[in-house]
Amino acid sequence: MKIISMIPARYSASRFPGKLMQDLEGKSVILRTYEATVKTNLFDDVFVVTDSDIIFNEIVNNGGKAIMSIKQHDCGSDRIAEAVEFMDVDIVVNVQGDEPFTEVASLKKLIQVFKEDPEKEVDLASLMVHITDDDEIKNPNTVKVITDKNNFALYFSRSPIPYPRDKEVNVKYFKHKGVYAFRKNALLDFYRLPMLSLEASEKIECIRYLEYSKKIKMVETNVQGVEIDTPEDLERAKKLWK
Repeated sequence: MKIISMIPARYSASRFPGKLMQDLEGKSVILRTYEATVKTNLFDDVFVVTDSDIIFNEIVNNGGKAIMSIKQHDCGSDRIAEAVEFMDVDIVVNVQGDEPFTEVASLKKLIQVFKEDPEKEVDLASLMVHITDDDEIKNPNTVKVITDKNNFALYFSRSPIPYPRDKEVNVKYFKHKGVYAFRKNALLDFYRLPMLSLEASEKIECIRYLEYSKKIKMVETNVQGVEIDTPEDLERAKKLWK
């Protein structure tokens, strides 16, 4: 089974433009992320895939591997799909470019899902974290996920799901972390299939898989990590790095 990691990297992030090129204790955020992913030793190859000459040169000039996107893309999955379309690979793991604290144990769990799936029932696997803070549960920037008893995703939403109509029921809430492992054919299906109404409404790309009856296995992790979406996040990351 050939397993590679792809790190999608856009330069122009809406909330924090150029965040991937910000300095994180002597190296850029994207270079830190790339090096941490390589260092896990979990992958046959690791690439940054980008639409930016600046990011491409940053990786290549520091001895890394990068791929320039040919087309414009709305999401990371599309960017990765274009890059892997003609590659000989079985499983593709999407590591977010703004998460320099790549966590080995969680990535191992994702890869293990496919090693324990001889019938190839799982199309993709992703991470979820148990959350208890009421503000985070209600925050539309936090994507929540609900699963069946076997941890297959039922739905993702920016709203609190399930809705706590009965306050006596002890419900656990889970935040979706945007780290994915795909079977290559499922990723290419995503790339070729049009967006439907649920995905368009919520602006959550993995809903497309559910709308086309793909099976998403969710893996619980207790590692929150640091996603660098704002200048404040970058300052937190710098303290953590030290």
